[in-house]
Formats: sequence, structure tokens, C-alpha cells
Amino acid sequence: MNKPAIIQDIIKQKQRPHLKFQLKEKTEAFTDHLFYTLFDIETDVEKNLASLEKEFTDLVELACWDRLRNCSEIWEKYVSTLPEILQKLNLDAKAIFENDPASNSIEEVYLSYPGFFAIAIYRLSHEFYKEKLPLVPRLMTEYAHKLTGVDINPGAQIGESFFIDHATGIVIGETTIIKNNVKIYQGVTLGALSVSKGMRNTKRHPTVEDNVTIYANAIILGGETVIGANSIIGGNAWLTSSVPENSIVSHDPVIKIKNAIHE
Repeated sequence: MNKPAIIQDIIKQKQRPHLKFQLKEKTEAFTDHLFYTLFDIETDVEKNLASLEKEFTDLVELACWDRLRNCSEIWEKYVSTLPEILQKLNLDAKAIFENDPASNSIEEVYLSYPGFFAIAIYRLSHEFYKEKLPLVPRLMTEYAHKLTGVDINPGAQIGESFFIDHATGIVIGETTIIKNNVKIYQGVTLGALSVSKGMRNTKRHPTVEDNVTIYANAIILGGETVIGANSIIGGNAWLTSSVPENSIVSHDPVIKIKNAIHE
């Protein structure tokens, strides 16, 4: 084995000068500290915001490769949005508590519900996405995805009082629009009909209007697909076209049960 040659060959193959995995690690730590700042009653907000600003400066150094752009200016604007984000998240937690009979306290929602955690990290990352901060918002939501099984792209637009129950396996694409008081259950996909790279700047994912409930494993695809207000989408439904408001959509499988015991 020619170890020096192997080392040199590996070095030659590492062709991405900006690919630094510490960005991923630092983003995950930053995300945790943001969560503590907003929710943990024992965390000093003023002190933690000062620490977060320093952490954000490190992220900017790693993520903002365009030296003509001053990404550090994003921070001040971002901090000004945190009270509004927290207000929305408190409404999300309330919606979960009020809609899930298994929840025993609202503290339980904040501490143990993966759906709430995923929504929180989505909302915190979405403001960075709007400011076109590179990589960081996607790394934040992928961190939540890793921990919860909920994949919400930071570009999605989600209204108030959003309820996710059981959480695991949910996919919400980048151009999805979800309005107010929407409830979705495990395994739901709000996706695209096509994954062509040429559709990068087009609306590829559905719009879900106010007060819609989408039950487990339903799949709704397409940028022109609109789920009308007050509709109920049953479990395992597959939709690629719009549904009028006040609709009930159900999947009716044929189930055959046979007696396996033969005399």
C-alpha cells in the first residue's frame, strides 16, 4: 500500500473549497440555542441573544461565500422578527394542545411533541430563507428532519395555528402554501408532480386553504393543486387536482378478508 499516494489522491478529489462540515455542526448548535432562547424559562434572553449574534457571525463566515454581500446585516432584522415568530409558535402549540386529546398540558407540547419542534425550526429558518441566507435555513430544517422525521422546506409558506399530529414521515415542499388552522397527520406529502431542475423558479407544490384537515398518508401533488377551505382529505388519498371548499375526499380500498382455517 502506497499510503502517501492514497492521501494525495484523496486530497485531489476534495474539490469543494467551501464544503466545511463545521457549518452543519455549528448550525445545529445555533438552532438549539435559538429554541432555548424562545422557550426555556430559565434562559436569560438578553445574554443568549448576545451569544447567538456571535454564533451567527461564525455561520456567516462559513456560509456567505459572496464577499460582496454583507450577510451579517441580516442578524439585526432577524432579531426584530423573533417576537412575531414566538407569537405564531405559541398559537401552534395551543392548536396542538386543543386538538390532541392525548396532550395533558401545553408544556408537554413544547417539550415532547416532534411536530411542534419541526414547526418551530421551520418558522425560525423561514426568516433566514426570505433573506436569502445561503445554506443555513436548509441545514436548520434538515436538523429538525433528522430528529423528528418531518421534512419541511424552509421556503414553504405556513399560516397561523398549524397542527401536526404524530409527525413522522411528513414532507412539505419548498413552494407549498398552507393557510390558517390547518391540521395534518403522519405520512402526509405535499409534493411536486415533477422534479425537473428547470422548474426551479416555479410553484411546484400545492396550496392548502384555511381550516383543512389532511389525514395520514395522504399525498397531494402539483403547484396548481388547491385544497379548498374547510375540506377534509381522508387517509391514503392521492390528489393531483384541486378540491372545492367544504369537500370530503376519501380513499375507498377494496378489502377482502378470508378465513385461513380450512376444514
